[in-house]
Amino acid sequence: MSTRALRRLKGKQRGQEALDLGDLTLGDSPEEQAAGEEEQLDTANSKASSRKAKKNKAPKNVSNIYELIGDADNEAENISPDEEAEKPDGNKTSGTEKNDNPGIKKPDQKQDNASTKSLSGDRVKKKKKKKRTKVTLEGGQEAVPEDNIDLLLENLEQTNGLSLQNEDCGGSDRRSVLHVEHRNLNPETELKRYFGARAVQGDQRPRQRNRQFHRSTWMTSPKDSWPRFSRPGISMTLLQSKDGIQFFTFEHGRDYQQVQFKFLDAVESMDPNNIVALLQLNPYHIDSLLQLSDVCRIQEDQEMARDLIERAMYSFECAFHPLFSLTSGTSRLDYLRPENRAFYLALYKHMMFLEKRGCPRTALEYCKLILSLDPDSDPLCMLLLIDFLTLRSREYQSLLQLHQDWEEHRNLSQLPNFAFSTALCHFHLSQQEDVDPEESDKERHKADQLLQNALIMFPGVLIPLLDLCTVQPDPTVTSHAFFGPTSQIGQPPALAELTALYVGRTHSLWREAAVMLWLEESVKEVLRRVDAKDPLVEDCQNKRKQRYQSAPRNIHRHVLLSEIKEATSSLPLEVTSQPVMGFDPLPPLDSVMSYTRPERQHVGATNESTLSLFFRSLLPNFNFQGGPRQEDDMEVARAGQELNQEVNRLMVAMRDMLANIRFQEPPREDNPYRDEEEWD
Repeated sequence: MSTRALRRLKGKQRGQEALDLGDLTLGDSPEEQAAGEEEQLDTANSKASSRKAKKNKAPKNVSNIYELIGDADNEAENISPDEEAEKPDGNKTSGTEKNDNPGIKKPDQKQDNASTKSLSGDRVKKKKKKKRTKVTLEGGQEAVPEDNIDLLLENLEQTNGLSLQNEDCGGSDRRSVLHVEHRNLNPETELKRYFGARAVQGDQRPRQRNRQFHRSTWMTSPKDSWPRFSRPGISMTLLQSKDGIQFFTFEHGRDYQQVQFKFLDAVESMDPNNIVALLQLNPYHIDSLLQLSDVCRIQEDQEMARDLIERAMYSFECAFHPLFSLTSGTSRLDYLRPENRAFYLALYKHMMFLEKRGCPRTALEYCKLILSLDPDSDPLCMLLLIDFLTLRSREYQSLLQLHQDWEEHRNLSQLPNFAFSTALCHFHLSQQEDVDPEESDKERHKADQLLQNALIMFPGVLIPLLDLCTVQPDPTVTSHAFFGPTSQIGQPPALAELTALYVGRTHSLWREAAVMLWLEESVKEVLRRVDAKDPLVEDCQNKRKQRYQSAPRNIHRHVLLSEIKEATSSLPLEVTSQPVMGFDPLPPLDSVMSYTRPERQHVGATNESTLSLFFRSLLPNFNFQGGPRQEDDMEVARAGQELNQEVNRLMVAMRDMLANIRFQEPPREDNPYRDEEEWD
C-alpha cells in the first residue's frame, strides 16, 4: 500500500500537517533521504515512531529558526552554480520538503511562502549588515567598521594623500604654524583647564535657562545686559578668490555712513559724552565702541572697557560672510580699507585684555588669527608679539616651528624678540623633567649658542633688561665698551625702538633665578669672545650700521597700540607730532576709501570785537556789523579761530554757571491755612 493511500485511510492529506521543527532539515545527504523514504513506506505506527525520532534529533543542532534559515542560505550561497547543477534534486531544498507529487494541492502553501518571505527579508538585511563590516578598498587595504571614526579618517587620508587640516592658504608651513582652533578662542576653555569647570561656571548654569535667544558665535558670548541686537548696517562681501584664498571686505550701509559722520563730529568735539549719546542711539556702532573703550580703560574701568570690545566683536561676527572662516587660514582682509581696520583693532584690544586677564593661550590664538588675516603685510606687526605670548603659554615647539618655517623668507633672526626668545625656548626645553639627559644637554648647548649670538648682535638689550629686572650688573660688564653706554647711544633709531619694545614687554620672563644664572654665564662667554676678536662681533657690528635705519609704519602702529612707555619714548618725531586716534591709529598713507565724508562749512576768522563774539555765542544768528563777514589772510584767520574757540569755551562756562544759579523765592501767603511744616 502506498503512502498516499495510508494518508487517505487516516483522513489526512499532504500539507495539512502542523509545522514542526523536526521537518526542517539542512539538506540531508542522499543516503539519509533514501532512509527517510523507506521509513515513509512502512506502516503508520512505524512512521509515527520515525517522526518522533527525527523530532528528538533535530533540536540538538537547531535553537533558532532564523539562524537555521540564515545558515542554510549561507551554505547555498557558497555553492557554485556548477556544483549545484551536479547535485541531485534532493539537495536543492532550502529548509522545506520537496513536493513529490505536484498534482496534490497545498492549502497552507501561501501561508508558508509568506512566512518564508518575511524570514528571507530579515535574512537579506542581516547579510547587508555583515557585508558593511568589511570592505576592501581599491588599494588593497581593508576598511574598518563605521563605528571607528578615527581609523576611517586615517584610511581616507592614506588613500587620498591629503590631510583634513593641511589645506593651506598658500603654503603648508603657514597652515601648520598659524592653525587656529575654535575651542581655543573661548577663554573659558583655558580657565577651566586651570581652575576646573565648577570654579569657572559657578552659578551660570541655572541662569542660562532664562537667557534670551542670541546667535551662536565663536569669539564672544552675548550677555543679557547688552542692548537688543539689531543689524547696525555692516555687511561682508567676497571680493575675489585666487589660488584657494578668499579676499573679503566689510561694507557700510547708507544709514551706517551717516552714523559714522556723526561719530567723527563727536570725536572732534573732544567730549566723550557726545560719543555716549551717539552710542545710546546706535548701541552697536563699532568705532564708538572702540573709542569709548579706550576712555573707560584710561579711567581704569577695565570691566566696561572689555565689555564694549566684546560687543563690537559680536557685531562683526554677526555680519560675517558665509564663506568667511576664522580657522581655515584662507580668508583675507585688506587693511587699506577703513571698514576692515576696526576688525583688526577689535581683535587686538580683545587679545590684550585676555593676556592681562591671565589667558595667554587664548591670546596666542587671537594673535595667530590676526596674523592669518594678512600674513604678508602684517599691518599690526604681530610678529613682534607672538613670541611673548608663546612663551607665556609655554608652547615652545610651536615658536621654534614658526622660526624654522619663516626664517628663510622673513629673516626673523634679525628681530631682537625672535633672537632672544628662540634661545629662551631651547633653555626651557632643556629644563623639563621628562627629557632624556642627552637631549637636555643638546638643548642647553643650542640655547647657549643662540643666546650668545643674540647678545653679540643686539648688545643694547642687556643693560635695560637688567635694570627692569632690578638686577645690578657686574662692574666688569658695565665698564666694558661692548655693553656700556656707548652700545645704547650708538644704536640706529629703528633698532632702539625694537630693543625698547622687547625689553619693556618681556622683562618679566627673565626674572627667574635659573634664567638669570644662565644669562650671566652667557654674558661672560660673550665678553671673552669679544676680547678674543671673534669675527662674528665685527660682522654683527657692520650689519647694525647698515640696517635698522628707519622702521616701517606698521612697527610704529604696533608700538602705539602696545602702550609700552619704554618704546613710545623712542618713536620718531614725525609720529609723535601728529594726532593719533584710538579708532584708527596711523592709517596707511595709501588707504582705499569707499566713501568720503562731506565737507563741513568752515567759518573763517573775522575782525569782530570780543563783545560781538560774546553775543554771537549766545545768539548764533546775531551779526553786530550788519554785513557779511570777510575772511583775512591765513595767519590772521588762524589767530581769530583760536580766539573764537577760547571765547566759545568761556561762553559755555558762563552759560553753565548761569543755569546753575538758583534764586531764593520769598514765602507766599496765598494759603493762610497752609501748615508751616508742609513741603513746597
